[in-house]
Amino acid sequence: MMAWENPVHQVALRGVRMDAQTRCAHYHSLFDVIALKHDCCATFYPCHLCHGELADHEATPWPADRFDEPAVLCGVCSTQLSPAKYLDASSCPNCQALFNPGCKLHLDLYFEMKPAS
Repeated sequence: MMAWENPVHQVALRGVRMDAQTRCAHYHSLFDVIALKHDCCATFYPCHLCHGELADHEATPWPADRFDEPAVLCGVCSTQLSPAKYLDASSCPNCQALFNPGCKLHLDLYFEMKPAS
């Protein structure tokens, strides 16, 4: 296992065999270009599996009451988005890099999701 901390993005960012656009050993399609900040350690990881392999603690999803704070990093241009903006987007609002729509299938691993009312 090789962890890499990417200084290009100038944030705390770790991943397993991560490339410059935040694709990792686990998710590496053309559209896997985001990293998500974990509330437990204030560190961006490309995926929950990278966090599981590299962190020495359990992952804590980003709290729902902080969805207006930056917690999603575009690996293409380094733009940081709030979860609220990310959840409404299919691409980066700055560079238009497309995001993997499949990521939305497991949002609860990254974000505290409020039950539908």
